[in-house]
Amino acid sequence: GVETSTDEPLQSFLSWCEEIGLNLSAKVYVSKEGTVDKYGMLAKEEIDEGEVIFSIPRTALLYQENSKVKSVLEKEKESLESASGWVPLLLALMWEYTSPDSHWRPYLSLWPDLKSLDQPMFWSAEERERLLHGTGIPEAVDRDLTNIQKEYTDIILPFIQAHNQLWDPEKHTLQLYKSLVAFVMAYSFQEPLDDDEEDEKEPNPPMMVPMADLLNHVSNHNTNVEYTPECLKMVAVGHIKKGEEIFNTYGQMANWQLLHMYGFVEPFPHNTNDTADIQMTTVHKAALQATQNESERHLVSQKWNLLCQLEIVGEEGVFIFGQSGSLTDEEMYTTLKVMCMCPEEFEDFKENEGWEEVEEDEEEKMVLALSNEGIPKLSSAWQKLLHDSVSLTLGEYSGDLKADGEVLGDQEAYSCLSTREKQALQVRYGQKVILHHLLELT
Repeated sequence: GVETSTDEPLQSFLSWCEEIGLNLSAKVYVSKEGTVDKYGMLAKEEIDEGEVIFSIPRTALLYQENSKVKSVLEKEKESLESASGWVPLLLALMWEYTSPDSHWRPYLSLWPDLKSLDQPMFWSAEERERLLHGTGIPEAVDRDLTNIQKEYTDIILPFIQAHNQLWDPEKHTLQLYKSLVAFVMAYSFQEPLDDDEEDEKEPNPPMMVPMADLLNHVSNHNTNVEYTPECLKMVAVGHIKKGEEIFNTYGQMANWQLLHMYGFVEPFPHNTNDTADIQMTTVHKAALQATQNESERHLVSQKWNLLCQLEIVGEEGVFIFGQSGSLTDEEMYTTLKVMCMCPEEFEDFKENEGWEEVEEDEEEKMVLALSNEGIPKLSSAWQKLLHDSVSLTLGEYSGDLKADGEVLGDQEAYSCLSTREKQALQVRYGQKVILHHLLELT
């Protein structure tokens, strides 16, 4: 399971894995050498598609149902409800993480002080603003920090004080809570619901999966998690050569999401799932800037208000563009259409309260119109509004595309940057490339 190593925590973790019935293929080993991050898994010999890399029994998963404090969490379930749905897991983690005789001690010892976590929530506000302005990350982090503070003050602290035989406010602090939120963000797994459950049931709560969370992520991954009633399996989804790293996927994640949630990025141009956002309110702003007089401004406001009422747009919403075009087709298409209507068309549209005969292939038409092939064929009014919105969005970033590209292409200059500066540069550059491409198309 491990190449000759004096890594004490890793050795005791691997011994524990054997005790709890985790089956690790003899064709792989865990190592710090030759992997993209702290720990990783490498192939000792060739692995065929469909081979099981390891399987872990459900009894070894760390979440509230398996924790020693399960009964008290179950009993107080109603008082622990929150927007995130993570509170019971986090209380169980707080207890297990600080308990010397936790069943998961060898697993949790791989993260001795949780200091290796370096998502932007641990950066200073000044650093986030300076390096990540325009990327959407500072706003996401501000929301997280507000929610963490609120959850801790309103739910966690009263609960801990009421159960001080198990938890201790001196030990189970806001700082520990924040670190464990980051730990869950970066390393937990969420079992997907079956298709027939998706509408009725709440999403499954996250859980910690020893061994699975040592695998690193790339968009072009070579394994996948499979869930069975007895266990979780990591299965090869393609042929893996000897010496290659075993990669899982965390889903289709843009670089800003990877940095925000997990604290890393895929270097440009490897992340095929990268995206750039245009704030919905930016399109409103661009339309207002193009007006000549008060009546035109009034019309733009009326159009925008109707789109808000129809819930096509919202103050917090974004239009998302990937590498081959729009990923929010219906919202973007409807917004461009309504914002570019002449007064008579808009009156008709308003009278019908936004209802229109939907053509059979309407959805397909929208996808095509907002693809990289379709955008240059849009009417000039639509193109102008899109172009102006992209220009305003680009104005939000620090540094321009050319300057960022030069640093990325200059190994010496790039190597002088701190890890955080490198990550922020990768996020900004990937987003700017998508936005500049849109400018060229319009």
